[in-house]
Amino acid sequence: MLNSESLQFMKELMEEFGPSGFERSVSTLCKKFMEPYSDRIIADRIGSLTFVSAGSTDRPRVLLAGHVDEVGFIISSITEEGYLTFNPLGGWWSQVLLGQRVTVRTRRGDILGVIAAKPPHILPEEERKKVVELKDMYIDIGATSKEEVEATGVKIGDPAIPWSPFSLLQDGKVAMGKAFDDRIGAFILMEVIKRIKEQEIPHPNTVYGAVTVQEEVGLRGAQTVSHVVDPDVALVLEVDIAGDVPGIKPQEAATRMGKGPGLVTFDRSMIPNPSLKEFIIDVAKQVQIPLQLSQMYGGGTDAGRIHLHKSGCPAAVITVPTRHIHSHVGLLSLRDTENAIRLTIELIKRLDLKIVEEFTSF
Repeated sequence: MLNSESLQFMKELMEEFGPSGFERSVSTLCKKFMEPYSDRIIADRIGSLTFVSAGSTDRPRVLLAGHVDEVGFIISSITEEGYLTFNPLGGWWSQVLLGQRVTVRTRRGDILGVIAAKPPHILPEEERKKVVELKDMYIDIGATSKEEVEATGVKIGDPAIPWSPFSLLQDGKVAMGKAFDDRIGAFILMEVIKRIKEQEIPHPNTVYGAVTVQEEVGLRGAQTVSHVVDPDVALVLEVDIAGDVPGIKPQEAATRMGKGPGLVTFDRSMIPNPSLKEFIIDVAKQVQIPLQLSQMYGGGTDAGRIHLHKSGCPAAVITVPTRHIHSHVGLLSLRDTENAIRLTIELIKRLDLKIVEEFTSF
C-alpha cells in the first residue's frame, strides 16, 4: 500500500491551487517531486510536464497521462456593492455550489470567500422552489464596496478554486478532498514512475508520464503532449463516476468505490482500441487485480485527443471510481488507487514492440 511519503505528497497535490489555465504551482510541485525519479523532464508551451522513464528500448513509447487542472472559477466582474461574479472553469452543477468556501488567487496572495445568492428568506414561495442558477450566484469576500475589493488586489480574470482540506476516513482506507479529477490520475502515473526507479523494474519500452493541463476546458494539454511524445500506445489515468450512490442505476454508472480500478469501454470522446482493452483485462486476471468495466456516455478524457494523434494511437482509460466529482469534496478508495498503480506497472512490463504493433495489425 501507499507509504507515508506518498500519502503526504497526495495531500499536497490535492490541496494545491490549479484550476484550468492556472496550473503552474501544481505543475511545479509535480516537477519537484519527480526530479529524482525521471531520466528527463519535458515541458510544452502551455504548461504540461512529461516525466521520462527510459527502458531497454526507445520504442514503443508508452504514454501515461493524467491531468492536473481542477474545476474552478474565473472572476468576471466586481459589483459596486463589493461582490464578485464569476464564470466556471470546467463543468459545474449549480446545486453543489451555494454556501461553499472558495480561494481566490490574486497577485498579492490568496483570499477566502463564500459562494452565495439571494437569501431564501426573502424569496416568494414559487421562486424558492426553483434551482438557483450559477449566473445568479456571487462570491462574497466580506467587502462592502468595489473599492474595498480592489484594495485587496482582486481583479477581473483572477482564478478561484474550492477550499477543501484533504482528509483520510475509514481508518485511512478512504481519501476525501478536492481535485481528485484528475490529480489522482496524475498521482498514479508519478507513483508508477517512482516505483519503476526505486525498484529497478525492467520494461521493454520508454515510459512518458505526462501531467497535462486544461483538460476540463477541452482536452488541450493532451493535444500538445501528443506532439511532444509521439506515443505508440497510451494509458490515460482518470477518475470514474462511482455508481454506489443512492439513486444511481447500474446501467448509469457501473463501478463501485473499493471494488477495484475501472476500465472505460466507451465514452463520448473515444472508443478504446479493442485489442488493447482485452490485453488490459487479461493482464488484470493474470496478476489477480480486480477490474471493473464501465462506460461514461456523458464524459470524455485526454484519450479523446491522444488516440487521434497522427495516424492514430491505441489508447485506453484506467480509472479510480470516485464519488461526488466536480464538487468541493470527493471520496475515493486508496485500495483502488494502489491496484491502479499495480496494474499500470504490470502493463508497462509487458508492452513491448511486438505486442503494441499487434494492437493495430490486420
